Amino acid sequence: MKVLIVDDEVNVLEVIRFLGEWEIHGVTKILEASQGEEAKAIIEGESPEIIFTDIKMPGMNGMELIQWLDSISYKGKVIFITGYYDYSFMRHAIKLNSFDYLLKPIEAGAFNETLKEAVETLRKEEQEHQSVEEDYVHLKLDKIVTSACMGKPFDVNDLLPSLPAAQHYVMTLLSFYHMHHAEPYVRSLADKLTQQKLGNAFSLRNDRNFCLVLTLENEWLTVEKWMSEHIDIPVRLVSSEHPQPLRKLSSSFRNLREAMDDHQYRSIHRLEDLDIASRMKDIVSYVDNYYMEELSLEKLSKLFFFSREHISRKFKQETGLPLTKYVTKLRINQAKCWLRETDETIYSISLMLGYQDEKYFSKLFKKVTGLTPFEFRNGDGMELRGEHSAYA
Repeated sequence: MKVLIVDDEVNVLEVIRFLGEWEIHGVTKILEASQGEEAKAIIEGESPEIIFTDIKMPGMNGMELIQWLDSISYKGKVIFITGYYDYSFMRHAIKLNSFDYLLKPIEAGAFNETLKEAVETLRKEEQEHQSVEEDYVHLKLDKIVTSACMGKPFDVNDLLPSLPAAQHYVMTLLSFYHMHHAEPYVRSLADKLTQQKLGNAFSLRNDRNFCLVLTLENEWLTVEKWMSEHIDIPVRLVSSEHPQPLRKLSSSFRNLREAMDDHQYRSIHRLEDLDIASRMKDIVSYVDNYYMEELSLEKLSKLFFFSREHISRKFKQETGLPLTKYVTKLRINQAKCWLRETDETIYSISLMLGYQDEKYFSKLFKKVTGLTPFEFRNGDGMELRGEHSAYA
């Protein structure tokens, strides 16, 4: 890390150089300038991360220097050194993104504390910037793989830099239990695979509970051992029998997904590790939140690792209603709220509830409430008791 000190007084330069605990804070090079124009040349050539600058100097002063730094979007930290405690000046300095200021005569404790804070802030910002860049790279790769899995054209060369060199890869599809946020596990697995040059892992953006893993041949046992030790939630997996070239990613994924849907999977961590009653509450909670989307026993089975028959039986025990009637009840209740409280058209409400046919929605609404949506909105009668007997 480089530090630039800008001051026209030689003794101030010497004091700062002497007081600074440079090595402790990772400063490897100290640069000096006696006025603003000289500082500009050094900044352009050396790119120091931290600048200590006086305010009053011949030629370009400290305020003009920081204005120039602001114009070039300088990313480092600027600390003013001044013998003047001027509030209006400090307001101007803050607007120009100065990091801090020090009053003359400079004290060792205050100086090194400010230096420490500037270094720590820079390191934190660098880590955050790096994290954002890494997130962007992961997201971009996830989107490429997701599109490829869906059969859309893709350039194999876009994936090759993220994988160890090989002609073919073993492809494995992972399915995570829905109520657990899978992204951190996938990211951790991806980091492990790339660090060890074994492969990579990609979240499928159209279904966050699925992850596609590409690994070198004969390395899957090593990967699965790591997963069993570091992933503490139930995972289902299906692997390709033979390594496949990347250009066949779409057909390989389709085969893996079919095998997963046909229950031809293996598991890491048994489902019994999760309390059955708790898992049923997870399913009901999911339906309560996503009832306006397309729901089926098949979809819930894939998300929550229960058979369709088990969900059908237990869901009715838990709620008192079969899944379809429970969803209808939630949708009709929501429809009544919108009819009372908004000016949304009946057609719009039917679409928002997941019904593409307005006539079907109106017919269903009347079957449940005894009134058409139009009659309900206009208060043309009382809801019939049949609603409570059939959908309560």
